[in-house]
Amino acid sequence: MMIEHRLIERMISLMGKELDIMKSSNKANSSLIDTIVDFIKTYADHCHHGKEEKILFRELLKKDLSEDHREIMDELIKEHIIGRETTGKLVEANKRYSKGDMKALPIIIECMSLLVDFYPNHIEKEDKRFFLPVMSYFTPEEKESMLKEGYLFDQTLIHEKYKEVVNLLDGS
Repeated sequence: MMIEHRLIERMISLMGKELDIMKSSNKANSSLIDTIVDFIKTYADHCHHGKEEKILFRELLKKDLSEDHREIMDELIKEHIIGRETTGKLVEANKRYSKGDMKALPIIIECMSLLVDFYPNHIEKEDKRFFLPVMSYFTPEEKESMLKEGYLFDQTLIHEKYKEVVNLLDGS
């Protein structure tokens, strides 16, 4: 899951650059925003958050978690919801903007700003304060079982597509 974070961080960096362009030009690139939204909805949320919620968090709920770990997990779940809601607002604002509604631009900028600020903090919390510490609740067999389930989950997704999308946008 932490490898997925690195690709998400690259996209967030690209979003930050696009946000700067939008602010200075007072224009949005609707096509690029559609690509960003597709990445966030499919890769960051469905693939990455999906595995967290449907596999890791599900299994952690079966464990006697410390109060701190339970609080962090609850925060992460709430943050996933905030990310989804913000992305939904971005989709709607971009639709309006692409139809000529210039009043949607500030909403696009607000949503993009929130996501650019949100994801690095969310990822840092997961990487440094949650993922590694909670692994101690699991036996090696349980970890292996979750990894296998994660691989099966991923087989329904298109990782390579989204790596290529980011590489294309990043010029890599």
